Amino acid sequence: MLEIKNLQFNVEEEGENIDIIKDISLTVPDGKLVVITGPNGGGKSTLAKLIMGVRKPTGGQIIFEGQDITDKSITERARMGISFAFQQPVRFKGIRVIDLLRLAKGEKLSSGEACKYLAKVGLCARDYIGREVNASLSGGELKRIEIATILAKASKMSVFDEPEAGIDLWSFQNLIEVFEEMRKDIKDSSILIISHQERILEIADEIIVLSDGKVEKQGTREEVLPTLIGTQSAVAVCKRLE
Repeated sequence: MLEIKNLQFNVEEEGENIDIIKDISLTVPDGKLVVITGPNGGGKSTLAKLIMGVRKPTGGQIIFEGQDITDKSITERARMGISFAFQQPVRFKGIRVIDLLRLAKGEKLSSGEACKYLAKVGLCARDYIGREVNASLSGGELKRIEIATILAKASKMSVFDEPEAGIDLWSFQNLIEVFEEMRKDIKDSSILIISHQERILEIADEIIVLSDGKVEKQGTREEVLPTLIGTQSAVAVCKRLE
C-alpha cells in the first residue's frame, strides 16, 4: 500500500515560490487499479515523479508498505518493488528487447519465458525479442515493451504516467486490454495510472481528481466517473464492468 501524507512540492521561478503540489494526502491500496485524472497543469505528472523519486518533495511523506521512502532514491524504490513507466519510454541503442526483460526480471530468463511476457502485451515475440530498443520501434511498440518489463519485474506497485501519450488509436486499444488483464491479476500489488482518457477511467477501481495541485475528488469509479463525464451512461458502464 502507498500512503501520501501532506505532500508538498514547490519550485522557484524569478524569485517567487510556486506551489505545484499543495498538501496532498491519499492512499493507493493493494489489489486496486487507481487512476489520477484532472486538468492539464493540475500536478498529475509531478505527483507521479514524486512517488517514483524522480523529484523530491519540499514537504510531507511518502510511505510504501509501511516504510518511509520520502528520501529514498529511484534505485532504492525500484528495489522495493515500485515500477515507473514514462510518458515517452526511453530508447536504448544496442540493447535488445530480451536484454531489457532479463534486466527487469533480475535473473536468468530464457527466450521462451521472455516471449510469454511479450505475448501478454500483444506483441509477436519472434518479431521483437531480438530487436534493439531504438528509433525503429514506434511509440506504441515501446509502450508495450515497457509494460512487458514491468510484468517481468512483478512489481508491488506499477505507476504509469499518461500511457496514452504519443500512440495511435490501435495501440491505445491494445494498451487498454493489457491494463484490463493486469487488473485481474494485481491481488497484493497495485496499479496507479495518470490519465485523462475516459476509456482508462472506465476500468479503474478508484479515481482521484487532481486540480491546481490539490485533491478535488476521490472515490470509487461508480462515485466519481458520472460526475466527470456528466451522463447517465457512465453509471451503466460502471455496472457492466463489475
